Amino acid sequence: MAFVDELNIHIKAGKGGDGVVRWLHVKSLEFAGPSGGNGGRGGSVYVRAVSDIGILARYKNTKEFAAQNGQDGMKDSCHGKNGEDLYIDLPIGTILTNSETREKFSLLEVGEEIKILNGGKGGLGNEYFKGATNQIPEQQTDGKRGEEADFYIEVELVAHAGLIGLPNAGKSSILNELTNATSKVGAYQFTTLEPALGAMHGYILADIPGLIEGASEGKGLGDKFLRHIKRTRVLFHCISLEDEAVVKNYKIIRKELEDYSTELAEKDEVVILTKTDLVDKEKVTEAKKKLEKYNKNILTVTVYDNDSIKELKDKLIKILRKEK
Repeated sequence: MAFVDELNIHIKAGKGGDGVVRWLHVKSLEFAGPSGGNGGRGGSVYVRAVSDIGILARYKNTKEFAAQNGQDGMKDSCHGKNGEDLYIDLPIGTILTNSETREKFSLLEVGEEIKILNGGKGGLGNEYFKGATNQIPEQQTDGKRGEEADFYIEVELVAHAGLIGLPNAGKSSILNELTNATSKVGAYQFTTLEPALGAMHGYILADIPGLIEGASEGKGLGDKFLRHIKRTRVLFHCISLEDEAVVKNYKIIRKELEDYSTELAEKDEVVILTKTDLVDKEKVTEAKKKLEKYNKNILTVTVYDNDSIKELKDKLIKILRKEK
């Protein structure tokens, strides 16, 4: 199922049930008074944050969500049941925007619930209108319509760290080795076409699809996934050693971050030199020296060495603890 991180949907809260005109019938009396009950309240609409970042894909072909209407009032002074509230599950990091009022709602913690639309009030039955001067009330009121609106939904992933870098920099392989993730891995560019998450000792890492020069202007995969790094605390910038132009490749990504957002460019960054198994130790040392002019935080790894992975993991956990 394709990853979906943007959606436009129409949502309706439930209509209140109508009040009714009914009369109490008692065998010994020809007329015993009004007994029309009130209508029930319409269901309200809530959004709820879940950890499943792919859940929006389930709603792709759903044009409208609606809470249950309230039940009409009944005879014998019985009120109608309230309509059931509707809960729409959305990925953590979701921002909903009411297209008309521009009001925004943000879901930042798993389990968080926010009411976005109120159900309509139930109408009044004729028993409600009985009084000293109105013994035989014929009036009732209809239930009110629930609130409804068009919403624009967008997802900005919430993670402790984002793995960034050019295509084929080894991000997916590293995520798979450090966490329980199963990202697709291939020896060609743009293997990863959608973000992936994994947990490393309680820290959430996000593998962001490969950026290219001009991504902030819409080239390649464009800036579609740059926003997913906005809420991360630290950036793990992966650079493959199979290409000797490590400084050039570093600068390409840095420029895209700066062009997209000053806030993004100012996040703490750790450089991870990947695929050390493809070069000798002198090449690794040379690459580190070149990059230290721009960033002193440089780590190295090969996914084909368990000791290398363990060392990287230990160092990254220490860094994330400091960030926390």
